[in-house]
Formats: sequence, C-alpha cells, structure tokens
Amino acid sequence: MTGSGIGRRIVTAIAVALIAGAPQILAPAAQAVPAVTPARDDPGSVLESAPLPQSFWLPGTDAAYRITYLTTGPRGDTPCTGMVFVPAGPPPPGGWPVIAWAHGTIGDSDTDAPSVNGVDAASSRYVANWLARGYAVAATDYIGLGTPGVPPYLDGKSAAHSVIDSVRAARAVDDRLSSRWAVVGLSEGGQAAVFTAHAATEYAPELDYRGAVAAGVPSNIETIAPLAGPNFPPQGLAGLTNFMTFVIAGFRDTHPELDVNSFLTPIGRTLVDAAPELPYPQFARLAANVSVAQMLSRSLNDPALLAALRDYLQVPTSGFDRPLMIAQGATDLTVPLPLTVKLVADMNLAGTRPDFRIYPADHIGSLFANEADAVTFVTKVFECDRGSDDPGCEPASAGSIGSS
Repeated sequence: MTGSGIGRRIVTAIAVALIAGAPQILAPAAQAVPAVTPARDDPGSVLESAPLPQSFWLPGTDAAYRITYLTTGPRGDTPCTGMVFVPAGPPPPGGWPVIAWAHGTIGDSDTDAPSVNGVDAASSRYVANWLARGYAVAATDYIGLGTPGVPPYLDGKSAAHSVIDSVRAARAVDDRLSSRWAVVGLSEGGQAAVFTAHAATEYAPELDYRGAVAAGVPSNIETIAPLAGPNFPPQGLAGLTNFMTFVIAGFRDTHPELDVNSFLTPIGRTLVDAAPELPYPQFARLAANVSVAQMLSRSLNDPALLAALRDYLQVPTSGFDRPLMIAQGATDLTVPLPLTVKLVADMNLAGTRPDFRIYPADHIGSLFANEADAVTFVTKVFECDRGSDDPGCEPASAGSIGSS
C-alpha cells in the first residue's frame, strides 16, 4: 500500500501546510502480501499460513503462526492477517480453549500490523498471561492492516468479523484448539469485542462462543459528530486528531458516495490521505500540531453523513446472548468515563446488564487493573453449561436469541 513516491508527496504536502521548514520524512515501502487464490470462499478459510518468527513468540508459546484468512468487510469477502499462539504442554480434553485478542490502536498502515511487528509492547505481557493460563490466542490484525486497502477503523461490524474469523482460521491451522472461545479487547479492540459479542453466535454458529471482556470502549462518537466543524474546541481528548483521522479515512473509503473530501480542509485532506500510508510514529509526529477543527472546512451536521456515521460507529446496546464485561479507567483521557457511563446506561435501558467495572486507572492501565476480574469472569463463562441458572452464566441481554 505504501510507496516512497506517495510518501514523499504526502509528507511534502503536510510540511508545506503545517510546519513550514520542517524536514521531509519518507514513508518506507509496505511489505507486500502475495496474491493468493482461496481454496474455498467461506469466511475463516485460511489463505496462507507460515510459522511466526520466534522473535515474536510470547513467553510460554509452543507453536505460533502468521495467517492470512478470509473475512467479511464493508465490500464483502476480503483477506485479513493475524497471529495464532498455542500454549506449551499437552492440551486439555477437547483442546485448548481460545482467547481472541482484539488489539488497541497501533496505527493505520500495513507496516503497523501486529503480525508484521508482534504483539504491541503495551499489551504483550497481558496477552502472554492468557497463554500462561492455558488459552490459545487468536490475534487478528483487522481488515486493511497488512492487507491491501484502507482499514475501516472503528467500523465495528468489520472488526467483529475479523475477530470471529481469526478463531475459525486458528482452529484450521492447529487442530489442538477447541471450539470454545471468548474475546478480550482494549480501546479499538474493546469496541471490537462488544461488536463481536453481538455477532458471534449468529455469524459463527459452529463455534462455542462464551463471552466478552471489553476495556476502554470507544462509544458515542456519532453523538458528538454533529458538533464537529471549524469551531470544534482545539483541546480534545488524548490522541483525538490521530483517531479521528483514522475514522475519517476508513469512513471515506467505505462511503465514496458522500464526498467526505468536501468536509475537509487541505490540511485535513492530506492527513487523511497520509493515515493509511505512513507508519504510526511518523504520522503521529506530522499530525501533532493539528486540531480536529483545523481538519474540517464545514460542520459534519449533515443528515446523510450522520446517518452513515451512526451505521458505521454506533455500538449495539442489546442482543448479547452471552455474558459481557466492560472495564473503564476513571482517569482515562482517551475514552473518558462519561461516554462509557452513557453507553452502559443505554444498555441498561435496552435490557442489557453488562458486568461494568470502574478502576482508578488510565486508558491502557484499565486493561491491567481489570485483569484479575477478567480472569475470574472468563474462567466462569468457560465453565458454564447451556441452561445454567448460575448468575455468572446469564446472557447480558435478557431474552436474547440463543441465550438458552
């Protein structure tokens, strides 16, 4: 996806518009994914698999794979990449239960894909701890990271499909994995985990989905969108310009009929063009002095645009047929507590009762602050029998299809 010529043009445009006299930074060429012809066209089909370099192995790994598999994106079937980690030792009866790891934001370009770099340093110890507890780990990159195209960032339905199909693919490359699985995610991955919880049973009925743990869940972005425009407050949430740029890039690619460019200033347009082309550290430096207001030429309060944004971003509040835990840091400056409180309140109004926990922690800290509670929760849901009257086994949404 990235070419040095494209990188030079993008960086030059941004440098002229934003930081006159700043040095030019070139984008390295992205690693190409070989063209493949799938043997079959079912979601979760493995298109390619190879041993993962041992430098990327987590502690306690017995076998690890880099996989390319088929999933369902905004335009239908599409390839996706990811990793699989299998614990050391003999598997338990029925095989290793699976944790689907949904990572937080690590960038928007192919060079940022976890399967290219390994599990990110901020969460690798957390993911390794699941492996040490006797779970195999399926870790998707998400659509567009490591494969052609613009990532549909925070398109929850696409992210959920990436997660679910990574479990299907993981079981295809290693027959020691069980059909029993749960999803755990942070930030972008927290949102993906909630969407996964909403879709898992219907999308992959052959798997035995048990529950979800979601930390730092971005939500209610679509409710703030009507306020966004040239007068948007210059001081925003931590990393807001980066995250909003990724959202706009994915949304623009998914909805070309909406002429998203007409809402962007020249600075905004060059940043949105750059997002899927430049490695995250370079992109973050270039966007560091730009506010969301500087990116927008007019208000986003347009009916057609807002309707599409709701469909793209809105987190479901009902229809969860398995237990759901939501974790939130009280001092989180990336996903602030009031937005998550509103999400949980909306869920309660819709008849959904997530296990909601608040911790004295920041964004990434909420993942580790919740770890002991998450282990207890996941252990319980893997022990649940269908029809159990144990309160810990009840579906998050009352009357959900498939909750028996």
